[in-house]
Amino acid sequence: MQIIDLHCDALMKLADAKGTLRYSESIELDTNKVRLQKGDVKVQSFAIFIDPDIKSDQKFQAALDQIYYLKNEVLAKNIEMKQIMNWRDFDQLKENEIGAMLTLEGVDAIGNDIQKLSILHELGVLSVGLTWNNANLAADGAGEPRGAGLTSFGKEIVQFNNQHRILTDVSHLCEKAFWDVIEIADFPIASHSNAKVLCNHVRNLTDQQARALFEKDGLIHVVFNPPFINESEKATIPDLIKHIDHFCSLGGVDKIGFGSDFDGISTKVKNLEDSSKYQNLVNELLKYYSEEQVEGFAYKNFLNHRPK
Repeated sequence: MQIIDLHCDALMKLADAKGTLRYSESIELDTNKVRLQKGDVKVQSFAIFIDPDIKSDQKFQAALDQIYYLKNEVLAKNIEMKQIMNWRDFDQLKENEIGAMLTLEGVDAIGNDIQKLSILHELGVLSVGLTWNNANLAADGAGEPRGAGLTSFGKEIVQFNNQHRILTDVSHLCEKAFWDVIEIADFPIASHSNAKVLCNHVRNLTDQQARALFEKDGLIHVVFNPPFINESEKATIPDLIKHIDHFCSLGGVDKIGFGSDFDGISTKVKNLEDSSKYQNLVNELLKYYSEEQVEGFAYKNFLNHRPK
């Protein structure tokens, strides 16, 4: 069964390695091409994540560096990999091709310059998360104790996203900023978040937040990081499925997907350690859900709810 995975950090690893990793097969990459092929991943989203310790005047260049590795290591050296540049491109992928979609995990790279966001969009960014866990000029992240909402600049970014049919990703926002986004975003999504009622982690979503996303036709893609599944360093596929079950109980059966966070997490779900193991999750889900429902989780829900 084909998979759309909405979040990985392979570009960060490739940039940090400065050309010493081969995307096609380096075992250091959870989402290398061979593993995507084995797991039947049809589209992999690649996040641009900028380490908060990078100096402000170097962050935009760091983002461009990660895009360089997408273009020159992922795409140029692997003819099966095709960049998704717009929402129609999902429908143009051939049988043996794998789509690569750029996302932005936190807008730190653009400072206070919306033109830099426009450049990143021109280079292929189709989903924008306003923050990582820290605060920036757009909003407070989930790890910022102040917990403030969107700034005026943050609201300008959401309006830019609306105008250009870009997803606004709420996964790392503090709760006040989340509600500000829900009020004004046309295309909200949680690219890698789980249910807070099952795992009381600051990165997870309350039932109220989940329902609000579903009411706005937004999706929640569950994340495979054990601390977000059961607050420990160990988790099983059935533990992860409990979060899918819960979101289904809130009315989200047609609005659930996968956002693994592979290459950005240090501990893994048993039997779901990298992209090659994706069918283990599919097979376990088929024990409890219909094939149509599991196809929804795997890829169809995203295709049905992407911006038109």
